[in-house]
Amino acid sequence: MDKKYGVYICEGCGIGESLDVKALCGVPEEGGMPVKTHPFLCGKEGLELLKKDIDDGTNSLVIAACSRRVNFDVFRFDGCIVDRVNLREGVVWSHPRSEFPALTDEEKEDEDKYDRVQMMAEDYIRMAMTRVGKIKLPEPYKLENLSRKILVIGGGITGMSAAIDAATAGFDVTIVEKSTALGGYAAKVRKQLPVSEPYDALITPVVAAKIAEVEAMPNITVRTETAVARIAGQPGEFTVTMKKPGEKIPFDVPYPLPEEMKLDEKGNELDAEKQHEAYLKYNEGRKDILSLDPEGELFGAVILAAGWRPDDLSEGDFSHLGYGEIPDVITNHQFEEIAKNGKIIRPSDGKAAKSVVFVQSPGKGDSDSDFAYAGAVTSMVALKQAKYVREDYDDGKAFIFYQHMRTPGLSELFYKGLQQDPGIFLTKGSVMEVAKNGNGLVVEAENTLLGEKIKVKADLVVLGAGMVPVTKDDPVVNLAYRQGPGFRDIGLFNGYVDSNFICFPYETQRTGIYAAGAIRRSMTMEESIEDASGAALKAIQCLESVNRGVSVHPRSGDMTFPDFFFQRCTQCKRCTEECPFGALDDDEKGTPKPNPTRCRRCGTCMGACPERIIGFADYNIDSIGSMVKSVSVPSEDDYTEPPFRILGLVCENDAYPALDMAGLNRYGYSADVRIIPIRCLGSMNVIWIKDALSQGMDGVFLLGCKHGDDYQCHFVKGSELADIRMKKIGDALASLALENERVAQFEVAIDDYDKVPKIINDFVESIEALGPNPFKGF
Repeated sequence: MDKKYGVYICEGCGIGESLDVKALCGVPEEGGMPVKTHPFLCGKEGLELLKKDIDDGTNSLVIAACSRRVNFDVFRFDGCIVDRVNLREGVVWSHPRSEFPALTDEEKEDEDKYDRVQMMAEDYIRMAMTRVGKIKLPEPYKLENLSRKILVIGGGITGMSAAIDAATAGFDVTIVEKSTALGGYAAKVRKQLPVSEPYDALITPVVAAKIAEVEAMPNITVRTETAVARIAGQPGEFTVTMKKPGEKIPFDVPYPLPEEMKLDEKGNELDAEKQHEAYLKYNEGRKDILSLDPEGELFGAVILAAGWRPDDLSEGDFSHLGYGEIPDVITNHQFEEIAKNGKIIRPSDGKAAKSVVFVQSPGKGDSDSDFAYAGAVTSMVALKQAKYVREDYDDGKAFIFYQHMRTPGLSELFYKGLQQDPGIFLTKGSVMEVAKNGNGLVVEAENTLLGEKIKVKADLVVLGAGMVPVTKDDPVVNLAYRQGPGFRDIGLFNGYVDSNFICFPYETQRTGIYAAGAIRRSMTMEESIEDASGAALKAIQCLESVNRGVSVHPRSGDMTFPDFFFQRCTQCKRCTEECPFGALDDDEKGTPKPNPTRCRRCGTCMGACPERIIGFADYNIDSIGSMVKSVSVPSEDDYTEPPFRILGLVCENDAYPALDMAGLNRYGYSADVRIIPIRCLGSMNVIWIKDALSQGMDGVFLLGCKHGDDYQCHFVKGSELADIRMKKIGDALASLALENERVAQFEVAIDDYDKVPKIINDFVESIEALGPNPFKGF
């Protein structure tokens, strides 16, 4: 597009009182851009001014007013490039010079500070002018063969609920179920937990009604005794190949053995047998998946609702509980099977089990822990199954020994109701031993609420085994992705699908594939039904976004996608390996193969590329680098004691909002700092730091999301990747003869707005202690 520029400076919200607006106008005038001011740009008259200029041909606007995080809809103009200069929160509110038109005598004595704030505002306008000159108007990426069908993997209560919700919204849905019938585990239970007032009675399972509803909907196709052999492609055009469980489909593996893996430790080529072993190891788990299959079926989005399996306690040492040795010591899953078939009986002789002990934690050696994969659901199941005993036998007794009794929300009413039942005994305690006692059992426990050891005679002992997500053992989705057939194991969720991030339930690291139900976390059937609705809505959102050619999440509506200048690609594979979302495949040479609708637009690939050949239309190495270079760096030629210049590359997801809130609360930080918001710290390319320091800036800091056990980063690994890159920047600083301390990385949460100013000021003080950058003035 031929650009026609316009710079617009708002004087409202204290901007006009705190800054010399006439001097600000001199910046665009000096740069050859027309400039206008207005008391309130976001008001009716201000918008009319903007729209009139747009009608007259202005299509590249710099709007110097409030933060881009507010009024984003007000200042959005179709067909125009718009950059926002944060004069309000980022300058005058966070660097208050005066809240009144007139300066006091005391303030006049501190005009140096005033000048620095003015310089800050002028720099930000200069940076925005540079940016609009460097970026392009994004164009949407649209698929030619968009599919609006949704695939649901799993025909249990979660999968059926998701399918019903999506089909009700008008989408065609296919349910794939590996067993012979729909229903999943829900079809194997006697009763469900109560879901409405007064929360005192178990209810008939809703699974039969769900099956009938699925079968009655014409836009739902059900395929039982079917599994997913492979999913290739990207959102909007997933190519899915089905198979019968256990069937082998001889796909070619798209990722052959890299050349370096054909050699031994001494660099000698491995023989054919060794190469084959290395090949199998390298492609482990991918032997049945491959690139596009022309016979596969096309889907637009996938809902993974594959469910869970009962934990296999035979793999642990529970001999003190008699499990595996005493037939009347069973798991809660086995107990449910018995209850489904009739009255509660002992497996050993089929006689009535009127006294049942429910053990919720292993006891010996791990007395404060529940069984693996246990939680609120296993607590609720124990209560439900205790009620079975009371329903089956008037003189039945149930004993529940627990370390943690979790009954969230209104389930607490069910728990309190059972506490009033004289036939149900609940106590915290460690079960130390289960032993034979004639034809029955005796259970010994200690550290109980009674403060003493107790022994209970029982007909049956039930162990509270946990719910293991099936994805712990089987990727289920079988993705033909460069990163492997399943979801990346980031070591946090122990087999659960990685959708457990703070801000993004349902969303996995594979765009267009959404997790629901017990593969996300242990859930009751009631919770799974609700969870299915969320996943169905996410899948629909994905399809609608892909149809419009925009990003799904978290940068919802973003039209950009990464562009590669392949002529300079060295096939280093860093972009494919570091992409958190598997958006890039590669060919046998390692050349990236983009899948634009998989992309979350984080820019991690851009930050990873040593050749700097990856960018977006409105966010690239050159646009940010040019903004860095446009910052005025005062030298001794201009000042006796030139002010410092410090660059802050700030993540737009948590850190930048925290800075805005600091400004809103009038928390100040050094006016020598220049902030550039970036999509994610993972998109940070070290060349920006080199550019800043080589032009004389005195220090650079990165401010981004926390990373670690909670993975708060919106793009999963951004802060972690930046941290790794920062550790390698020492060599670059050494080549410039600069101290490592001139560059630092800090992590903040979005609610750390009161801490951010001190973090920045402490860094500025450390830079001042080091002294000016020796490159200043060159």
